[in-house]
Order: sequence, then structure tokens, then C-alpha cells
Amino acid sequence: MQMHSRFRSDRRLTTRMGITLFLLGLVYVGFVAALIVLLKSWVLVVLVAAAVLGAQYWFSDRVALFAMRGRVVEREEFPELHGVVDRLCAIADMPKPVVAVSDMDMPNAFATGRNPDHAVVCVTTGLLRRLEPAELEGVLAHELSHVAHKDVAVITVASFLGVLAGLIVRFAFYSQLFGGGRRDQNTAVVFAAVMGVSAAVYALSFLLIRSLSRYRELAADRAAALLTGRPSALASALTKVSGDIARIPTKDLRTAQAFNAFYFTPALGREPGVARLFSTHPSLEQRLDQLGRISAELGEATAPGGV
Repeated sequence: MQMHSRFRSDRRLTTRMGITLFLLGLVYVGFVAALIVLLKSWVLVVLVAAAVLGAQYWFSDRVALFAMRGRVVEREEFPELHGVVDRLCAIADMPKPVVAVSDMDMPNAFATGRNPDHAVVCVTTGLLRRLEPAELEGVLAHELSHVAHKDVAVITVASFLGVLAGLIVRFAFYSQLFGGGRRDQNTAVVFAAVMGVSAAVYALSFLLIRSLSRYRELAADRAAALLTGRPSALASALTKVSGDIARIPTKDLRTAQAFNAFYFTPALGREPGVARLFSTHPSLEQRLDQLGRISAELGEATAPGGV
């Protein structure tokens, strides 16, 4: 029997995604309504909202690749990488995503795209240099599960609200700074209200997305471990990557941190401190504990992709 059922729908993840999108939708409607009342220009608000949402949905994969210096690679250039992706996609019975490589020493990987037919899986050269074949297979299975579960698209759409709130704050700030003209007390009140509403919306969307993001990482670990049949290999990759990222200079991680929600493991420095509390990922200990339980259930007796 073909084992694509191992990438079957995760009901708890699906439920969490639905609840998150519903709550964000309520916040979004309230946000747009508040902006229309405050700015007295529903055309501007709707146009900006539609443009940002459309851009995030249709071009998120290109933006992420560009930001992380990723490039699409063909089989001739990275035959082993393509081979692993081909094999996993065959086992999971899913379309093969575009394969990309980012020339970065930071060991990591991410998946992005609006659906399984328009997805990209990208790994860094730092990851390829550090991992053994079985470990790389585990990481790629983790990323492919994000595509199969469609949670990449949900995170992309969910993060739209925070991005829109940030853009509104910038627009309001610069229009006040450079707009010229008469600035009366009413204008100042509207400006303060827009800033306050946007900040509240950003905070709410931030917390909702973080909650969903942490759970989806555990779901991806679980799905990858079951697909490959080697939880210990994925655990080894997690331990190795997390340890090596902690040794990467903080200045080299700053660009990557904006995309932490999409990464295999977050780009946190040596002393993450408070950042750990708001991380997009569960702790390394939580992930290893789950993989340990799966390993015990499977007995680590199965070969990769086997029954």
C-alpha cells in the first residue's frame, strides 16, 4: 500500500487554522471599519488592503526567495537534493515543488507558496554541508508536510493583517510628517487613533499567528517522522541545526529573523532571552520529546518511507 496516507490531513491542525483565520477575519473586518471611520476614505482603505493581500498571496514565494538570496536550481546542479525531494514526493503522493538553494552559511530550510501546485522548498548551503543524507531527508519531509497541510498558505494570509497594520502606521506617520497643510487638533486625534488601532491589531494578529505557528511545527515534525520512518534522524537534524544556528553571529541572523515563521528552526542567537517567549516555534525540548515518543511507538525498526 502506498504511504501517502502518512501525509493525511491533521484534524487538530486544520481546526486550529480555521479558528485562527476566523478570529483574524473578525479583527480584520473591525480594523477596516475603524480605518474607514477614522480616515473617511473607504476607497483608499479597501484599495490598500486588497493590494497588500493580493501581493502577499500571489508573490510570497518570490519575496521570501529574494529576501533569503534563494535561487531555483535544476537537477543537474544539485542531483542529490532533487533525488531526495523526488522520492519523498512519490511516497507522499504530492506534486513536486520548485527546488531552490540559498547561499547562506546559516543552516536552515523553508517552504512557501500559495498551494501544493505553486510551492517552493528552499535549503541553505549551510544546511547541505552539515547534514547527513537521512537528516536532510527528515528536514525536507518536514517542509513538504507544511505544503501538504496547506499551512504555509494559511500563515501567509494570516500574516497579512500584521503587515497591513504596519503599513497603515507608516502611512499615517509620513502623511503627518510630510503632508503639509493645516494640522488642527482633530487631525492629531485621528492620527493617534489610527496608530492606536493599528498597534492593537498588530498585537492581536501577532499572538494568534505565534500560537498557530508553534503548533504547525509540531504537526510537521510528526508528519515527517511518520513519512520517513526515522524520527531519530529528524531529531538529530534538529539538534545539529539548532546548535549551529546559535553559533552564527547575531548580525548575520537579523535578515533571516523576519522569516522565522517559515523556517525549519528559528534564527535565534546565542542568548534569545525574551525572544524565546514569542518564538514562532516550540522549544527544542518539546520537539525532541515528541520525536522520542514517536520513535518509541515505531520502534525505529522501519526503513525510510517503509511500513
